[in-house]
Amino acid sequence: MRSPSGSWTPSRSRARGSVFRQPKIEYKTVEQMLVMREAGLVLSRALDSAVAAAQVGVTTAQLNRVFEEILREAGATSNFLGYHGFPASICTSVNEEVVHGIPGGYALQDGDILSIDGGAVVRGWHSDSARTTIVGTARPEDERLSQVTEDALWHGIAALASARYVGDVGAAIDDHVSSVPGPALGILEDYVGHGIGTEMHQAPDVLNYRSSARGPRVRGGLCLAIEPMLVQGGLETAVLDDEWTVVTTDGGRASQWEHSVAVHDGGIWVLSAVDGGASRLEPLGVTPVLPAA
Repeated sequence: MRSPSGSWTPSRSRARGSVFRQPKIEYKTVEQMLVMREAGLVLSRALDSAVAAAQVGVTTAQLNRVFEEILREAGATSNFLGYHGFPASICTSVNEEVVHGIPGGYALQDGDILSIDGGAVVRGWHSDSARTTIVGTARPEDERLSQVTEDALWHGIAALASARYVGDVGAAIDDHVSSVPGPALGILEDYVGHGIGTEMHQAPDVLNYRSSARGPRVRGGLCLAIEPMLVQGGLETAVLDDEWTVVTTDGGRASQWEHSVAVHDGGIWVLSAVDGGASRLEPLGVTPVLPAA
């Protein structure tokens, strides 16, 4: 793909254990993190509205309009629209589409599994988040796929609270997915999480799997977009003729969940969650702390 890092481009470290260089990391001040939280809260509201609108018969283009209206009302802008030519403010990935699905005339059908990925910018600072929802009547295997992906995200975020290296996040995601009983789910390796701040995609890459490449040390001021993508079948993917939409080659369904997270001297805070992640992190032994100005 055409972007420099993150889920919009294949990982530069597909093989487990390979070593790769990263450009310089942008560390944020507390004041900057608080602006990123503003962007995250706007984004959360916009995703709430888009997910609520995802009903049978609604087109993905209509979801994009719902999302854009919330951003306009808040005075925020989209960081997806126009990014390397991307034509919409959200990605809508349906069924075997893993990421980067372009909103259009497709009308959602009963039983579709849909990932909505979006971002917002407030005063030059970015947020990025994604959710999976199931339209109408859910298949049990799709509910499981989405739930495991979401739980894996929160295990990765919880690991960040005490991580020495960014690679500890991917290890925690991998360990959780591997521990879930039942049919194995695959962790997509071609697309990864990323740093976020004055740009949507920054160093470092955030792998969603265990690797001997530990990544940079975790320290205050680090902000990451963590985004596991899981599939029901094989890991092989292809990009459609629109040059954006990534699909599984075997037709296996996919799920994506994502949050932007800040590390500061007092702990971590999930910038794109209304409660900072408390409801999901406290059962995992982590209490998020809002950065103090």
